[in-house]
Amino acid sequence: MAERTIHTGVTSLRRSPLAGLAERMRAAAVTGARGVTLTELPFLTMVNVRVDPASEAAVRIGTALGAPLPRRCGDTAASGPRTVLWLGPDEWLVLSRSDEAPALREALGPDPGSVVDVSANRTTLELSGPSARQVLEKGCPLDLHPRAFGPGRAVSTTVGPVAVLLWQVDDAPTYRLLPRSSFAGYLGRWIVDAMSEFSGPEVP
Repeated sequence: MAERTIHTGVTSLRRSPLAGLAERMRAAAVTGARGVTLTELPFLTMVNVRVDPASEAAVRIGTALGAPLPRRCGDTAASGPRTVLWLGPDEWLVLSRSDEAPALREALGPDPGSVVDVSANRTTLELSGPSARQVLEKGCPLDLHPRAFGPGRAVSTTVGPVAVLLWQVDDAPTYRLLPRSSFAGYLGRWIVDAMSEFSGPEVP
């Protein structure tokens, strides 16, 4: 019983990197044809996987995930609640709501590679709405036009001065930005400021 009490107490003290900006992000939301919203998706499980993509271990890991590991820059793979983002020729980031690390370590087995839970390293911001792309274009060097970047694409880039993983989820458009936790507050304020242009009356 004592152990359960301690665990509950620690859990209740858990605080996301953007908890202090939550009200400001809600207030910055814009509705209508020029709408855009910014929210935090805290405490997602993130597992860094490194393995030779041509190895039997990579096949076993893909089987455990329910989808083969993506093989090209910008590609993602999804299966149920899991999404796998390509980070490099032998590196991926697995995103989920549940703890994937034990099953992936078992799939790796004794083969060369690593499976590391890095959930505390980043948080996730979700930017969505008709004006979301225009907000990002104020500070992202990528060509985000649908002809070049669309749903299911994820790459490392910068937004403002902050390094992020940028993943387009759908064509609403909805983007998820994964900055380091220590830079999340700065990025959140930068995006809120960039959203302010769209809160005024639409120019005919």
